Amino acid sequence: MKDNRNTAFGWILFSGVIALGASSISSMYFHADDNELPEGAEPGFFIQADEEEGAADAGPPFANLLAAGSASAGEAIFAKCTACHTIAQGGANGIGPNLWGVLGKPIGKHAAGFAYSSALSGHGGDWTYENMDAWLTSPKAFANGTKMSFAGLSKAEDRANVILYLLENGGGPPLPAPVAEDAAEGEEDADSPGEGPGAVEGAETGEAEAASAMGADQPVPEDAPATNPEG
Repeated sequence: MKDNRNTAFGWILFSGVIALGASSISSMYFHADDNELPEGAEPGFFIQADEEEGAADAGPPFANLLAAGSASAGEAIFAKCTACHTIAQGGANGIGPNLWGVLGKPIGKHAAGFAYSSALSGHGGDWTYENMDAWLTSPKAFANGTKMSFAGLSKAEDRANVILYLLENGGGPPLPAPVAEDAAEGEEDADSPGEGPGAVEGAETGEAEAASAMGADQPVPEDAPATNPEG
């Protein structure tokens, strides 16, 4: 019985040695550990990605969204924030700080007694509309290391409405002026080469213009010999 066990263990050990050797030989043959392609080998199919693919639409200026937004719509969106924040004047801090009058205040310092993360308290600057928009877009991107786990609001309209709701609760700086849309109508009326009164340098002369030019008085060279009109 003991001999049978030794024989079985011997075969198992022998099989392991064979498998290890085969793996080593296969790795060397197929260059498994080599990041470079073997000589003469052709690379596989590469997917060409469009550089603009996935780019977010810029949309209208954020100042225009603020001008057209609604604080009441922002209140409905802010409902998801109430698990961590209070917004009433004199409200207690929760998991997050009380947000009464946060707009225009120093970033990471407006709520007394709240333990802000160093990433936010050391960020610097004030809660301007631009900074608040960036924060609501992605808190972690705005202040890497923040304790806030909220992923952010992807829609610019939602962020504008929430900011208007914050503005309604405690005030803040004046809203930025809306940006006027540039009209290109005047550019269409501009003269292009060959159009409008008079000849345009670089434009081809039309038949009507050529005939008119031929009928005009032509300059006479000063060194041309005089001719006798009588004969």
